[in-house]
Amino acid sequence: MNRIFYIMGKSSSGKNTIYEKILSEEALLPIVLYTTRPMRENEVDGREYHFVDRCCFDKMKEAGKVIEERIYDTVHGEWIYFTSRDSISLDRGDCIGIGTLESFMKIRELYGEAVVPIYIEVEDGIRLTRAIEREKLQTAPKYAELCRRFLADCEDFSEEKLAAAGIEMRFSNNESIEDCVNEIKSEMKAWKN
Repeated sequence: MNRIFYIMGKSSSGKNTIYEKILSEEALLPIVLYTTRPMRENEVDGREYHFVDRCCFDKMKEAGKVIEERIYDTVHGEWIYFTSRDSISLDRGDCIGIGTLESFMKIRELYGEAVVPIYIEVEDGIRLTRAIEREKLQTAPKYAELCRRFLADCEDFSEEKLAAAGIEMRFSNNESIEDCVNEIKSEMKAWKN
C-alpha cells in the first residue's frame, strides 16, 4: 500500500527544510497545497504552494475539489490554505506533504491508515528565535503576523489535540536537523516494509 507521509509542527519547527531534504533524498511525490496568501520572497508557484486568489478557491470548493481548508484572519487580511484532490497522487506512489493537525485529520478521514503522521517538535525559545531571524530576511517583515501565528500554534498543537489525533511519535529538531531527518527516514522505511 502506498503511503502519505504528513509532516506537521508549529511554525519555525523546520518543517519545510525537513520536507525538502527528505523529498530530495527519497522517491516520494510532493503534495503541493494551495493558498491565497501572498508569495514570500524566494518562493515559487507550484513548489511551496499553488498561489491562487479567493475566486479560484471558491470555484474549486464549489466543484468538490477541496479536501480541507483553513482560513486565517491575519493582520494582513484573510488567508486560506487548502488541499485539493489534485494535490495527492497516491495511485502513483508514496507521497509526502506538510500541513496542520487539522489538515492531517481531514486527509486521514479520506485516505485512512495510509496517512502516516510525522510530528516535528522544537522548544519554543528556539522556534521564536528562528521565526524572527527568518522574518528579518523579508523586504517588509510582518512581525505582528509572526506573533499571531506563534501564539495560535500553542492552541492548534495543544497536547489534548495531539492526543485526540493519535499523534504519539515525535521527532525533535532542537539541534541537528540531519539527525532529525535521518530519524524520520528510518521510521519511514519501517512503514514502507
